Order: sequence, then structure tokens, then C-alpha cells
Amino acid sequence: MGLSQGVYVTEELHIGVLMFIAHRAAEKRILEALHRAGFTEITMAQARLGARIGPNGTRLNELAEQAQVAKQTATFLVDQLEKAGYAERVPDPTDGRARLVQITEFGKDLLPIARAEEARIDADWTAHIGVRRMKQLREALTMLREITDPY
Repeated sequence: MGLSQGVYVTEELHIGVLMFIAHRAAEKRILEALHRAGFTEITMAQARLGARIGPNGTRLNELAEQAQVAKQTATFLVDQLEKAGYAERVPDPTDGRARLVQITEFGKDLLPIARAEEARIDADWTAHIGVRRMKQLREALTMLREITDPY
């Protein structure tokens, strides 16, 4: 049912939607920065999953859970990241039967580009809403992690 067909819409968007819009804009800018730097084959889905790979590697099932995708989807995305040279599967030193997904040295080349764009985003948002509000926003969102982020 479309909006014109009687769905009740409040004038004010829910805070979750507002956070999603800002997050989506930040993700888009970071991916565009990676593409401008020559990493044109990486997709948003790959980047979202890759961003969840920990510094010492992460098991595939944990990546799927954190990204909230099916294990088959995570497997497909890791396969793509491996094929492009950004990630690799290595034995888990704590469990000989398990494997970890790790960022390769080539994949680590993306990190400074992403971090630099994150800094530009922070600067742009701070210029738009002011230093005090940006500090309050960061503090509030950090507090919300206590009840929203199981990772």
C-alpha cells in the first residue's frame, strides 16, 4: 500500500531511520573514495562484510551474524573478496578444524583511504551541526551501543 493509499506517516522520521540515512550516506562516500583510489571492483556488499573482519581474522559464521546475512551470502562475498585479493581464509590457531577470514596485505591498502574519508565525513558533519552537537551525537550513540551492539 503506497503513501497515497492511506498509510499513516508521521511528520518526524523515526530516529532509527535518521541514523540509517546518515550511515548510508557515509558508506556511499567511503565506497566512492575507494573507487576513486582505483579499487573499483569492490562492491558495497563486499565492503560491508569486509569491514567486519577483525584484525586477527574472523570466522565466517561470525561475519554472517554480524552482517545479518545468511551464511551462504557471507560465503559468496568472502569468495569474491578472496578472488579480488582483499581477503584470505587461514587456519584458526585456536581450532585446527576451523578457518578464519583475514584481510590480506593488499586489502589493508584500503584502510587508510577509508579512514581518510571517515575523517572528511566527520569534518563535514561537524561543520554542518557544530562541534558541541557532534560531540553530543557521538556520546549519545556510544551510550546506545551498550544496549544495541552485541559485538
